[in-house]
Amino acid sequence: MNDKLVFLGLLYFVQGIPYGLQSSLLPVYLRGAGHSLTRIGFTKILYFPWVLKVLWAPLVDRVSSKRRWLVGTVSGLALTCLTSAALAPEAHIWGVAGTLLAMNTLASVQDIAVDGAAVGLLKGRGELGLGNTAQVVGYKAGSVFAGGGLLAVIDVAGWSWMFMLLTFVYAGVALFVWGAPVLDDEAVRGQQADGSRRAGQGAEAMRPWRVWRKLLAVPGTPWTVLYVLTYKLGEQGAVTMFPLFLLDHHMTARELGFWNGVIAMGFSICGSSLGGLLLAQFSIGALMRRVFVLRTISMVFQSSLLTVLEPSPTMKGMAVMSMSIQHFLGGLITTLTFTTMMHCTQRAEEGIQATHYSFLATLEVLGKLTFSALAGGVVDWFGFQVAFLFFLTLSAGTALHVWTATFTGALREHQLKEQPK
Repeated sequence: MNDKLVFLGLLYFVQGIPYGLQSSLLPVYLRGAGHSLTRIGFTKILYFPWVLKVLWAPLVDRVSSKRRWLVGTVSGLALTCLTSAALAPEAHIWGVAGTLLAMNTLASVQDIAVDGAAVGLLKGRGELGLGNTAQVVGYKAGSVFAGGGLLAVIDVAGWSWMFMLLTFVYAGVALFVWGAPVLDDEAVRGQQADGSRRAGQGAEAMRPWRVWRKLLAVPGTPWTVLYVLTYKLGEQGAVTMFPLFLLDHHMTARELGFWNGVIAMGFSICGSSLGGLLLAQFSIGALMRRVFVLRTISMVFQSSLLTVLEPSPTMKGMAVMSMSIQHFLGGLITTLTFTTMMHCTQRAEEGIQATHYSFLATLEVLGKLTFSALAGGVVDWFGFQVAFLFFLTLSAGTALHVWTATFTGALREHQLKEQPK
């Protein structure tokens, strides 16, 4: 099991690097180089390949092997970083944007391949929990490494040397994947059919309506689709807007960067890690019922803090505690959610499993990003207190949705029994 976790954790780590570069490092670097906020804001468009990845997921599912897709995409990321090292963002902003778009495209294809490999490798409730912990923690660690650690590197060594370092990182991971014995596992080889069968499947991939019908026919998919689109809505609004409330009334930007950016992220990683350990001991239905209720209670506490406008050490301490609890529970819920998604995907036939998981993961991203974009407008129109009441209602609705499903729907205990190894 340890070799599977190392393999998955490393691949998800390098997959999180492009997100960290764009979300944390690039805005700071470009602003310091004198670029306008409007131009910096346009970098969000570079995330678009992640929304489109479900369109090429059938190709990854049906053509060649997971090992070749992984080696190809990670090697492509190494070459892209090598190209970026030769560019100066001050003079070649569009060239840099192009290389970052290429990184996101390659990382999204890598995500399809590694998800497909994980679906085949992980067997049983315990392995699913630990494997999805490796996924969530690895991705977050890669993002923190790129957004925080590389920011220090760029200050000391500059843009070119930072990307040269990333080139060596990706090249090393590509060599590791090429020789990784974990991909020789029977569970993965079972998905890598011979050439003649692949040719037939490739032809079917050209008729996407058939694939979509198969995706939606997988048991539990309709419930899971609604769940992944909505489970983060209330939480995402609170996580996005509460720090801005604190910036207006209680904290400086530097304080907020430390408590919300470093400490809260640490709690999020701890929550994600705990999720995998708990899944090895308890049923996912029982865990989700309790954790979603706890998240709703934590949002009630956080919403009550909006009535305090006068800064004080006590208020600051309660705000930090509120953010820490929210991120901890959010990390725990993320691990439970990705485990639920993977369990649903394992009910699909082998030829569409990577496509099915990518479909669910794309909807998960869409739900979060869409509401993040709308949350600010809700606060501007109605104010913090009314907006947070709306966020709380959404969170309570999701808790009810999960609670009902554990007794009468897709999360019934007998549907999530441990699979035989």
